[in-house]
Amino acid sequence: MQKTDPIPPAVEVESLSKRFGRRHALRHVSLRIDTGEMVALIGPSGSGKSTLLRHIAGLLAGSRDSGAIRLFGREVQCRGAVSPRIRAIRSEVGFIFQQFNLVGRLPLLTNVLTGTLSRVGTLRSLLGLFPRAEKLRALEALQCVGLAEYAAQRASTLSGGQQQRAAIARAMQQRARILLADEPIASLDPESARIVMELLQCMNRDEGVTVLVSLHQVQFAMQYCPRSIAMKEGRIVFDGPSQELTPAALRRIYGLKSDDFDLDGTEPLRFRVCTPPAAAAGA
Repeated sequence: MQKTDPIPPAVEVESLSKRFGRRHALRHVSLRIDTGEMVALIGPSGSGKSTLLRHIAGLLAGSRDSGAIRLFGREVQCRGAVSPRIRAIRSEVGFIFQQFNLVGRLPLLTNVLTGTLSRVGTLRSLLGLFPRAEKLRALEALQCVGLAEYAAQRASTLSGGQQQRAAIARAMQQRARILLADEPIASLDPESARIVMELLQCMNRDEGVTVLVSLHQVQFAMQYCPRSIAMKEGRIVFDGPSQELTPAALRRIYGLKSDDFDLDGTEPLRFRVCTPPAAAAGA
């Protein structure tokens, strides 16, 4: 019987390090995420979560003495040098930022259509010459996130929750195989945060998209992500099932006191200090 080659992991990071001046942002970080996983990236502010995500996307290069990053077996960077084929690799990587990164003066549909840039080309995209099939697909993506009625509306007129859902529609339009989300619910109210997390979960479950999402809200990590990776001071200090994020484990990660947690013992851990702010924009 002929042997088949093993399927490479969706994300593979080997001994990644990064310094900003004298500060160590990442310290020999290694991890592996298989295709189809939905993984939460948690940890205190300044622990290296955003820096790691930007390295995986090829937006930042590691230190010269660091290792390598591969996506589906294709090298993103090695020893501080980003691959010359990074644009082709990045076309399969959707990136959702905390601040949405939509062009406020453009209609929502046009913002979603920018996800086709790798297929349509820069010039046609700038001129708004999108094929009819792509426009129909973009409308379907907006329909999926519940925003089809706002397709012709300027992105700047929408709430924060709506803009973040539009960013997810843009990733759908891109046909991303990997979705990196950098604190996508940090500025949203609880209901908007729930909607965004359910959309990410839907992409993972129904489309097979590999999702790595950075979160400050531990309760959302436990609810939506079977696996969590925790960082502290540029290092990975936990990697395992989210349900193993016990009060003791979270105290080691965040350095908090026992009264920072709801320890009633009858329900999954509630991390009170990380509840999404209710004052943010609505869904």
